[in-house]
Amino acid sequence: MAEQKERTFIAIKPDGVQRGIIGEVIKRFETKGFKLVGMKMLHAPQDLLEQHYIDLKERPFFPTLMKYMTSGPVVAMVWEGKGAVKTGRVMLGETNPADSKPGTIRGDFCIDVSKNIIHGSDSVDSANTEISLWFKEGDLCSYSSCAASWLY
Repeated sequence: MAEQKERTFIAIKPDGVQRGIIGEVIKRFETKGFKLVGMKMLHAPQDLLEQHYIDLKERPFFPTLMKYMTSGPVVAMVWEGKGAVKTGRVMLGETNPADSKPGTIRGDFCIDVSKNIIHGSDSVDSANTEISLWFKEGDLCSYSSCAASWLY
């Protein structure tokens, strides 16, 4: 019986896009064995970002976060595979790059917590919510029709 594939939402933030690390992020997730099932580049509208960061709305840094996230394009992606949420978070590193280990995306490419280049869902529930915010029904591809038993 095929095991259900978990999905996670990963977004390269404006500073990551500007610095040209899109390909490196994709390479790392593909090399790990995850399948890219959705991707788009966009200037995220304020209302989408407010929904995405609703849990931070009352925090004092929220206006700065909104200004940062609307400062340039974002690359929104959905990755699929076994343990995608937990493994994806490990691959990203700590929210504060100073606490991130070398070999993680933030550990290798980031030094400032206010511009930490990438977002990743922190639970399966938040992944499902974030995916539904950023992608419409039918936007995502599926590998479920692949008969190869070696697909993760």
